[in-house]
Amino acid sequence: MKKSLFSMIGLFFSALFLVSPLQAASAMNPCNPCGMKMHNPCGMKMHNPCGMKMHNPCGAKSAGVDRRKVTRPAGLPLKQGNHTKMVREGKKLFSDTSLSSNGLSCNACHTQHALFKDTFSEAYPHYVKMANEQAGVKKVELDEMVQFCMVVPMASNPLPWDSTKLAALTAYTAELQKTFKPGHAGAMKSMGNPCNPCAMKMKMHNPCNPCGMKKRW
Repeated sequence: MKKSLFSMIGLFFSALFLVSPLQAASAMNPCNPCGMKMHNPCGMKMHNPCGMKMHNPCGAKSAGVDRRKVTRPAGLPLKQGNHTKMVREGKKLFSDTSLSSNGLSCNACHTQHALFKDTFSEAYPHYVKMANEQAGVKKVELDEMVQFCMVVPMASNPLPWDSTKLAALTAYTAELQKTFKPGHAGAMKSMGNPCNPCAMKMKMHNPCNPCGMKKRW
């Protein structure tokens, strides 16, 4: 009788404290969230940087732009010079982040014709949405559009109207316009576009399925 009682007690404690190797493996397997109580990254509200309203430096509406800063003063022509040299200098300035106060350059938004509207193919002056929304200007010249970009997305001061920099940027942008085709507007081949940081397709680690992704070794 005593032997039987001790055997039953022994079986009870064995069942209480011991688990099979399969059960132990299941409990320690992060791919089996039901095997143990674990932190579920998908069960909480996560910060989604692309799901919230983000500041878009190329499309943001500001309090408004003083149109006198971005419209050419009467009687003050664009500086003239050797066209080839102007285009060459303008190409350098197009990627110059020192022209802005926020680290952007013209090229940051317009790499390979990116983010130009279809109207960019039209002869200047013409209607540009940003100019109308920001300053109530219905038609802009190309050099004035350069100034709008300086003031709005690049958050800087307009260039002097008689400066070589403005003339060079205008000359280079005019060359870009010649190769621009409607329908290409908004295309972005370059990764990491600050004007639309969530539009690109990326292969990302999925925290909601940590064990379902394919690993490449």
